[in-house]
Amino acid sequence: MKIAIGADHAGFELKEQLKRHVEQNGHQVVDLGAYDQTPSDYPDFAAAVGQAIRNRQADRGIIVCGSGVGACIVANKIRGVRAAVCHDTYSAKQGVEHDDMNVLCLGSRVVGRNVALELVSAFLNAQFSREERHARRLAKVLALEEQACSKDGPNRSS
Repeated sequence: MKIAIGADHAGFELKEQLKRHVEQNGHQVVDLGAYDQTPSDYPDFAAAVGQAIRNRQADRGIIVCGSGVGACIVANKIRGVRAAVCHDTYSAKQGVEHDDMNVLCLGSRVVGRNVALELVSAFLNAQFSREERHARRLAKVLALEEQACSKDGPNRSS
């Protein structure tokens, strides 16, 4: 898989470690910054990862900021992105299997390196189940997104 990854200054160090982990597990990384620890704004990197998902330049995304929350909020503003902050492997795996989550958001000030590596592995190794109940629920989510996009105008529509 091709994985878009981005982080602000708070997540930079963890992002660099996650990049190596993703590559070592046979995936291609698209690094969308930050490229150093100079103070930066998480919305810039979360939007870049979200746009890479929307434009099919990556199959999944990983965003790291201090808490993961801000990045998650930004990413979910982009049509086609289903992002979640995860602190446990069950959620990272189940989010993909049941909800077709395509962006994992992590807080570098919340989870340690080893937990973050486990979360990324769980996220990348999971596949959407396509079970009828999950497909039905996802269809409802996508319908809500479509409805919201058609009302919001050019910022959210395709």
